[in-house]
Amino acid sequence: MIDDKFENDDSTAEVKERNWNVLYTSPRAEKQVKERLDKFGIECWLPLHRAPHVWSDRVKIVDVPLFNSYVFVRCNDETLRALPARIYGVAHLVYYDDKPAIIRPSEIEAIREFLHEAENHPLVTGDEVEIICGAMKNVSGVIRKINNRYTVLYLEQLGATVCVNVENVARLDRIK
Repeated sequence: MIDDKFENDDSTAEVKERNWNVLYTSPRAEKQVKERLDKFGIECWLPLHRAPHVWSDRVKIVDVPLFNSYVFVRCNDETLRALPARIYGVAHLVYYDDKPAIIRPSEIEAIREFLHEAENHPLVTGDEVEIICGAMKNVSGVIRKINNRYTVLYLEQLGATVCVNVENVARLDRIK
């Protein structure tokens, strides 16, 4: 069972000097682990990106973890070692050379910049995209024109131009 509190001997100068570490979570439990860590006031970060998710009847853009089963945390060593036993969904700490793996702040910042740039890079004319649902699922094409709801694609393998809902296409070089 989870105790009511973690020991939190945080001074602002001390927190800034702490390293980022990595927790390995149960499958598809990253968001729940982040919520539990937030409830206990433990600094954590779960990098998310938006991706289309296809159901049999619809396509929806959802936030998914950039790294499956990983959550980044920054806390004191005692709290860090207690997390797997005290937070449901945390499988274990990630170790490197028999020590908890340390992620440099510059690497965290690089991931944040990458996500920011990817978020602000919408589809543009000339992008190669793939249709992600419908009769032409998995067919790729090049964007010729985009308006608010639809995009005109040239499908080279068919030698045809088609009009497709913007939500039903995804960039080929997207994050997977």
